[in-house]
Amino acid sequence: MIATRYLDALRAIVQRLEGEAIDWVVTGSCGFALHGLDVAVHDIDLQTDVAGAYTIEHALADKSCRKVEYSAAERIRSHFGALAIDGVTVEIMGDIQKRLGDGTWEAPVDIRSHRQWVAIGGLRIPVLALEYEYTAYLALGRAEQAEMLRTWLQEHEHADNRSRSE
Repeated sequence: MIATRYLDALRAIVQRLEGEAIDWVVTGSCGFALHGLDVAVHDIDLQTDVAGAYTIEHALADKSCRKVEYSAAERIRSHFGALAIDGVTVEIMGDIQKRLGDGTWEAPVDIRSHRQWVAIGGLRIPVLALEYEYTAYLALGRAEQAEMLRTWLQEHEHADNRSRSE
């Protein structure tokens, strides 16, 4: 279950981005919770392309607490910024790239090919498919989160198969 304050922040995001010609999704723990996983949500992570990151920042300029700019760490890089919507931290990530085992960087992901939609609280929210999230967390070396997703996907695949056969 997602706390009301996160749903209120998502409502503000959806309303402000209506009509903007960008592709974006909710990812991370909030995305997991929107899919139905029982996880603690501490912030909202938005993933988009580079132009989308700056469009989101502009559409929510009055909520900005960290300007979007190119940011790189050892295993991940993106155009990164942050918002604060009524006490909820919202991180914006555009053109995320993960470092591969051979040291090169993967191409930015086309989120449209991994986007799903969740209806909650009168909202229709784009989220990343959990199957994709699983592979992304594996690539980042975040084994605990990847295992949590793998287990949940397996349990729900079996539940879906049982309900289809009944």
